[in-house]
Amino acid sequence: MFIGRQAELDFLENKYKTKGGQLVVLYGRRRVGKTETLREFCKDKEHVFYSCRECADEEQLKSFSQRMIKPEMPVSKYLNTFKDWTQAFFAISELPGNGKKLLVIDEFPYMARNNKSIPSIIQNLWDEKLKNEDIMLVLCGSAMSFIENEVLAEKNPLYGRATGILKMFEMGFYDAIQFFPNYSHEDKILAYSILGGVPHYLKQFDDSESVGCNIKNHILTRGSILYSEVEFLMRQEFRETTLYNTIIEAIALGNTKLNDIFTKTGIEKSKLSVYIKNLISLEIIQREFSVTTGIKEQAISHRGLYSVTDNFFSFWYHFVFGNISELEAGDAEGVYKHTVEPELSLYASHKFEGICRQYIRKLNISGGLPFRFNKMGRFFDGNVEIDIVANSKDKNKILIGECKYKNSPFDMGEFNALKEKPIYNNDADRYYYLFSKSGFTKDLSALESERVRLISIQELFMQ
Repeated sequence: MFIGRQAELDFLENKYKTKGGQLVVLYGRRRVGKTETLREFCKDKEHVFYSCRECADEEQLKSFSQRMIKPEMPVSKYLNTFKDWTQAFFAISELPGNGKKLLVIDEFPYMARNNKSIPSIIQNLWDEKLKNEDIMLVLCGSAMSFIENEVLAEKNPLYGRATGILKMFEMGFYDAIQFFPNYSHEDKILAYSILGGVPHYLKQFDDSESVGCNIKNHILTRGSILYSEVEFLMRQEFRETTLYNTIIEAIALGNTKLNDIFTKTGIEKSKLSVYIKNLISLEIIQREFSVTTGIKEQAISHRGLYSVTDNFFSFWYHFVFGNISELEAGDAEGVYKHTVEPELSLYASHKFEGICRQYIRKLNISGGLPFRFNKMGRFFDGNVEIDIVANSKDKNKILIGECKYKNSPFDMGEFNALKEKPIYNNDADRYYYLFSKSGFTKDLSALESERVRLISIQELFMQ
């Protein structure tokens, strides 16, 4: 069963229904679900779906020809392989069917890297013929830097030709938890904290088993897909995997400032900055600034906090990477009992903050907040940290959020401590949104109003 991606499907459907030629570029990091989304879109439509391979150009043309040439096409009577790529792409408009001709080329960078003239060939045919035909050509790729620098960037042949550009990201919390209909609210939060929003990872868990059993059987056990997933992807993307692993592990374990990462890893600062930049470009880590930080201030290289973007990468480097020797010896049970289980709730508490921010964003979109914010994020200044801060455009209204993922209720002392934290524009109207895994004390519950909203796990799931 296909889950989620309604916005992406709506976008593609809109392009399909638009008259005239449509050249759509869809891209995003590996495993994010691009291929599955495109296959779902192509259902019940006459189409050609070609998945490029890492092979010689001649072999690629032969394979592409086999997918393109249909018995109903006149060309099928005298050849089974196009003589060149110009002839191959020219044949798009000759595909059989009465409606829009639909061609999807998955992992397009494999095709273009082995024949650098292909973007120019498509550009020439597009300008001369295809843009005026009732066709839809979708170019899809996981090599994000290639798509952005070699396809979409200025001075490249296809620059300005795309009628639609869609970058796919991992699923949000509310789509991801649809993979686990049988889990409790708390287990859904745990599963998302571990796996994030990558469909390939989400499919590995079985919600008829406990979260703990899934961790042991599908992450900590040699031979399981998720056990070797991170190492596999890292080898695909990088040559110096040892150094990159060291950096990601340092960040996953809480070294969030550049100087802390340098101290932990011992990697020369100039080289460290380059490695971090590469990891950011692949969306493995991110650099986060306080919600109040301006664009000019963000340009200062040593500012900001680093974190692992992908929940599963974060979990793997936090719990698996440092225990490889024990896991290779088959001690999944021991690693889970002594390393994972004692820290799992604390680990999930950091991911819970991200879930709460997604809740606030949904309310903002639906008009469910007392004001519309134009910026939201964490606030940190020195020793002061606030989980959620969002302000109105004129900054006269501020939403302040605190997230508690613990086994005791959110109490009045914690709320008073939050109110005392210094923050910009003390004269602004304040609205407090308090999130709690274990509910709220009676005295705090008595304060609930438009200015003090209390969101339990049950309410979190009502969105």
